Amino acid sequence: MAWTKVRAMINSYFMDSAEKNNVWKAFPKVELHRHLEGTFNIETLFRIAKKNKLDVPEDIASFKQAFQFPREAPPDFHLFLSKFKNTWYRSLEDVYDIVYESVKTFKNDNLFYVELRFNPEHFALYNDFDRAEVTNLIIDAGNKAALETGLKITYIISFNRGQFEQDYFISLYNKLLALGRPEIVGVDLAGDESNYPVKQFSRLFNAITSDARWKATIHAGEVTPPSEIWEALKLGASRIGHGTSSIQDPKLPPCLAERGIVLEQCITSNHQTGSWPDEQTHPLGVLYRMGTPVTINSDDPSIQNTELSDDYAKAERYFSFVQEDFIKLNFTAIEGCFLPEKEKERLKAEYRQALDGFKAGL
Repeated sequence: MAWTKVRAMINSYFMDSAEKNNVWKAFPKVELHRHLEGTFNIETLFRIAKKNKLDVPEDIASFKQAFQFPREAPPDFHLFLSKFKNTWYRSLEDVYDIVYESVKTFKNDNLFYVELRFNPEHFALYNDFDRAEVTNLIIDAGNKAALETGLKITYIISFNRGQFEQDYFISLYNKLLALGRPEIVGVDLAGDESNYPVKQFSRLFNAITSDARWKATIHAGEVTPPSEIWEALKLGASRIGHGTSSIQDPKLPPCLAERGIVLEQCITSNHQTGSWPDEQTHPLGVLYRMGTPVTINSDDPSIQNTELSDDYAKAERYFSFVQEDFIKLNFTAIEGCFLPEKEKERLKAEYRQALDGFKAGL
């Protein structure tokens, strides 16, 4: 009898947990920090890999295991990075297909609005495709998938600071700016913070600030001290990618709040890379209650074998967030997005309607 009661309690717990996860999956979400290269539809990627006769496992289950970071594995930065490859594609059709099929899946986790960042080099480098052509292709494919699924989407061009010298990035920035694509709203500096500090790219961000066409978000304070976040602010960053070390400088959170600088935080990603290995003490909860503008993001959900809703469930479990907290966090994300002010106000109104639909569904 005792075991029967224990088993019933266990079953009840998992049913409750699953039900909560389904609630957060249905919750309309705004996301500011998601890398296209880390959010592929795995079935499509497997099909492309087999078509191109790449050396990959023969069945989809084994392919997933090879492609994804083990969900319950301890943090391992090098293992995490090893999952990113740029040799999948052999044609522009491959690029179009993986983008289109991947963006179509975003509505499965009920993304309402996403600023999807991508590095043109990831898709172009192996075959030396024209970077502007690849950029147009990615946006066209993403737009088609978004239109078909009712997703609101814009794009951020991401530069990997370890790939090229600053002059190359400036040249590519000017080339992509000349495309005149209104869907591109910002620039991101990603990659190895430790060996390529943000001050090495001062001329690039001076150009971005001077042109005032796109805004900037910079990966900083993920694996580096708060001083790197201060440097990113000096170069005109409107948002900070990760920024977990901001909790270590008592002057930084109030400065971010005063200036409206949003932190794009990623609980699962920070755990898997080891940048903040203990999810339960992730600074997102404390920063939020201090009044720092923070947002919840997935980063690379396909690589991580997670969804954005998983990070919502973790925030509820670890930080005791309730529905009103998540609503506030999403309005913070809208306020910090790179849309013009009039479009932000329209997005807020549409988001309120989406929330009404979610609440009615409950």
